[in-house]
Amino acid sequence: MDMKIALTFDDGPHPYYTARILEILNEYDIKATFFFVGQNIENYPEAAEKVYAEGHEIGNHTYTHHRVRSMEHGELLREMNRCDDAIYEIDEYRTRLFRPPEGAFDGEVETIAKNMDYSIILWSIDTRDWEHLSPDRILENVMKNIKSGDIILMHDYIGRNSPTPEALEMMIPALLERGYKFVTVSELMNT
Repeated sequence: MDMKIALTFDDGPHPYYTARILEILNEYDIKATFFFVGQNIENYPEAAEKVYAEGHEIGNHTYTHHRVRSMEHGELLREMNRCDDAIYEIDEYRTRLFRPPEGAFDGEVETIAKNMDYSIILWSIDTRDWEHLSPDRILENVMKNIKSGDIILMHDYIGRNSPTPEALEMMIPALLERGYKFVTVSELMNT
């Protein structure tokens, strides 16, 4: 039986960290899913285009990364559509994956996502890299909790001194050694 897991990266793209993460994924021939913030795509289009060109999956993470539960219907639609438009600028790419910031959503968000033909994608393992935990702690947390079918949450944009690339360099070989196969979120959903 295939033990499939999906790596996901939120909040990018970022000019340095996204590129560094792509180098690590390429080294192991792994495809991941990146949930992009629309304004970051506009600020760093080359980084976004590189993710797409290298065959990774892209999802909508809103335009500004504000909390969606506190938004009025029209504002949330604008947030999702503006991010959609920014993603579309990447070689006319269309996504059907939506991850609400902080994973927080309500019935209103669900309704809008459904009307836009989106699947809401959360995660089963939060690496807490956004807390700037040490790479060792991130690795320990993942290895202790991982199981087949998990979606791992990481970030390619969390400010200075991100532990994510170093943690990823430790995590991937450890998970491969345990027999896990990395797939995109869409591939995981279709198994």
